[in-house]
Amino acid sequence: MAFVIDASFDIDVPATVLWRALTDFPRYGEWNTFCRECRTTLEPGTPIDMVAQIGPRARRQREWMRTHTPDREFSYSMKPVPLGALRSLRQQTVTELGPNRSRYESHFEIKGWLQPIVTGLLGGALRAGFAAMTTGLEEQAKRIHTA
Repeated sequence: MAFVIDASFDIDVPATVLWRALTDFPRYGEWNTFCRECRTTLEPGTPIDMVAQIGPRARRQREWMRTHTPDREFSYSMKPVPLGALRSLRQQTVTELGPNRSRYESHFEIKGWLQPIVTGLLGGALRAGFAAMTTGLEEQAKRIHTA
């Protein structure tokens, strides 16, 4: 069974503004307390390099872009651990709900026979981190929209 963290919010900003906030990777450190640094081209097959604050420890990690639909979604995953021990998926989607309203959806999952150990050690910190990122993104999109 997978360990899953889903989050979403609707916001009174255009989808283009929300997308801009989500993909302005050089500014992540200004609002994102979970993923403090991020670098990627968003091109499928290329790396996404991050510094994630998981509990008290910052961790450098490299994952791999899977999908990217401009102005709509992107997803990435870790390189699977051999023998099906561990694999992950992270998807982020922006949906236009109207001219000045949009929705953000986040999905994260870890699967594999090592998943209970990893989530037993890091599950609480992952939940807190993704919640903080979601809140930070909402606030950043509002700041951009009112600027």
